[in-house]
Amino acid sequence: MDFGLVLQTDPPASKVISLMKRAERNGFTYGWTFDSAVLWQEPFVIYSQILANTSKLKVGPMVTNPGTRTWEVTASTFATLNDMFGNRTVCGIGRGDSAMRVAGRTPNTLARISEAMKVIRALGSGQEADLGGTVIRFPWIKEDAELPVWMAAYGPKALKMTGEEADGFILQLADLYLTEYMVKAVKDAAVAAGRDPSEVKICVAAPAYVTADDSPEALAHAREQCRWFGGMVGNHVADLVSKYGEHSAAVPDELTDYIKAREGYDYSHHGRADNPDTAFVPDEIVDRFCVIGPVEKHIEKLNALRELGVDQFAVYDMHDAQEATIDAYGSTVIPALNS
Repeated sequence: MDFGLVLQTDPPASKVISLMKRAERNGFTYGWTFDSAVLWQEPFVIYSQILANTSKLKVGPMVTNPGTRTWEVTASTFATLNDMFGNRTVCGIGRGDSAMRVAGRTPNTLARISEAMKVIRALGSGQEADLGGTVIRFPWIKEDAELPVWMAAYGPKALKMTGEEADGFILQLADLYLTEYMVKAVKDAAVAAGRDPSEVKICVAAPAYVTADDSPEALAHAREQCRWFGGMVGNHVADLVSKYGEHSAAVPDELTDYIKAREGYDYSHHGRADNPDTAFVPDEIVDRFCVIGPVEKHIEKLNALRELGVDQFAVYDMHDAQEATIDAYGSTVIPALNS
């Protein structure tokens, strides 16, 4: 199993770079960041420094979107990084929850994501792409260039499109039931489209918090540090409920039931442990969606995820134990999963 580290690009950028270097030393092979131009610093600038200060780590956004940059600019940025440092980038893409809404725009449609994935992948891999009537190709790109595009999804149409078109699936939660359900939907869609389902990489991303023991006090603190995640996921879930309604056969109740007490969301606290808009998230959801407890519990849950077909676990590391979590995974969890 591969392991990734997910960070926000808060200043100073040097801290982000330092944590990514620490992650690589501890056996992580992917470095991901949020991508929301108003809330955080520009990730692609920081990627160049992460790549320059590591040797093998692959980097990418979790996730970018097709609305905040023109597609040829996105593809050129990835291709330039790959030209400088080897093929060490991955384009994670989605609707653009925070990036679009904070800027006063509506998240992108699936149709737009589909078009963007084709153009960005083609251009980033040295092929031609049609920009609405104008066919272009980067004349400077190397023959061995490649740019995998991984799609973030929850809803049935997005899961189907991921299986049909994406190189990888990003699932932002670590619930075992929902992971099995959604991985199956993606793989089934890949088969129906005539693809080899094993070619679609599966990445589960969620907060991980390692405690010294499983005492009530330790677990309570870990839950409070990770409760923000249920609020973040709740934004996407609210969109699904708005589209499909409550108790829809198209979306599992195990994903949607918990947001009934949700009242609103302030993006100024997005992805932060002190987010005041996540009180509606119950302990049960934190335990299901995240990975918390002593290292043995992490190993147990990650083994279960691997059995469900998960190729990578990406650690959201936004809490008060960033370094300790990276080190604990490096010393115990990653060796146990890859022994």
